[in-house]
This record gives sequence, C-alpha cells and structure tokens, in this order.
Amino acid sequence: MPTNREIAVEFDNVTFNRGDRSMVANLNFTIYQGEALILLGRSGSGKTTTMKLINNLFTPTQGKVRVQGRSTTDWNPIKLRRQIGYVIQEIGLFPHFTIARNVGLVPALEGWKPKQIKTRVYELLQLVGLDPAQFSDRYPHELSGGQRQRVGVARALAIDPPILLMDEPFGALDPITRLELQQEFRRLQQELNKTVVFVTHDIQEAFVLASRIGLMDTGRLAVLGTPQEFMHSPEPEAVSFMQCLRLAAPGSL
Repeated sequence: MPTNREIAVEFDNVTFNRGDRSMVANLNFTIYQGEALILLGRSGSGKTTTMKLINNLFTPTQGKVRVQGRSTTDWNPIKLRRQIGYVIQEIGLFPHFTIARNVGLVPALEGWKPKQIKTRVYELLQLVGLDPAQFSDRYPHELSGGQRQRVGVARALAIDPPILLMDEPFGALDPITRLELQQEFRRLQQELNKTVVFVTHDIQEAFVLASRIGLMDTGRLAVLGTPQEFMHSPEPEAVSFMQCLRLAAPGSL
C-alpha cells in the first residue's frame, strides 16, 4: 500500500478491555482514504469491536484511534459520528417514517432546508437503484429486505460522510440478492471514493469487495494485505479461510 496516500483512520497501539476480558489488543494499522478495508474473522474475533472503536462507540483502554488525524476522544461524539456513515445488518430504519424521511433524517437534524433534503433524498435513492417516484413515500415494511438494505446505505450517505462503516450489512439476505448488493456496493464505493470499513465472516464477500483484508483472530490483527497477499499468507487462520473458499468454489483459485 503506497505510503503517500491520505490517512483516514489510524490505530496506534490500541487495546480495548471489557472488565477483565481483552476484546482486542495491540492494534497498529492504518486505513487509507478511498480504500475498502474488509475486517474478516470468525464470530468473536474482534471485528465489530474494532469497527466500533472508529466511531467511538467504544473508547480504547490503551492507545489511540485517530480519525482524520484527531484522536476519537478529542472529537465531539456527535460530530464524529456524522463524519461516519454506519450501516448494520438490521438496517435500523424507523418503521413509522417514510423512506424519504428515513433517508433525510440526518440532513434534517443538521438543519438543512426541506427543498435541499428532498433533492438529496432523490439523488441518493437513484444512486442506490431505487426510483424516488416509486419508493420515497413508501414505508419500510412495504419493501423487500434487499430494498431496505439499499435504503440503509442511502441514509448512511445522506450528508456525504468521508468514512463508511458496514457491519455485516448483507448477511441476512438470500444469496442472489446478497451478490447483487455486493456488486452494486463495489460500484458505488469506487464511484464515490469513500473510505469503507466492512465487517464480515464470509471469505467470498471479502474477496468481492476488498482492496485490503484485515484478518482478526482472537482480538489481534493476524493478517493485513491485499486479497492476493492474503491468498498466499502462511498464517494458519488465513489458510483455514482459504480452504473454505476453495471448498465453496473449487477450481476458481
């Protein structure tokens, strides 16, 4: 990874403990502007904990996480989180809000004028492949799971945050819809040049989306590299994931 790229997020000797238990330990790595870093690992490996340290949902026990050069503890938490879009598997749409109101919620909180909000909502729905004329006045229960997930992505992009966190956002979808959204999201990420940190336990998803893969194993960052570098890593946990990939798609590697 070139060292002259702008740094979006930096982990500096970060440890996070919950009670007597170490959730992640001694994390030292950099996330560059415009890249898609996939945090891969088994359940309980520390992926989501690492992600939540970026938007200060968790505060390091030791070390610093810097976003745009500032420690997360030096940011106003609300301002920090509005710099960072957040998409989760459950989506979290407000059921009694229309799709337009869900997508426009953060701009409204930021004091945007109604006309600005409507224009932005229409832009974003078009961006994620939903016709605004058809979908803006609907409610979440009237949409499919894949459509709701697209709305979740649109909402996360509402005030054009430079960083996007995605915590297994497509995990609950059927395989065909999941692949469609993976490919659509890859297009969006490249088009918008967002810095994306994406949590998954799915090695196939990691290879579809990643510019780099960070493999978490029992709270440590075991591997960090391009998909090609990951493929040839001697790290035992990486070897295990590659075996899963080969079994799932024999002859493809």
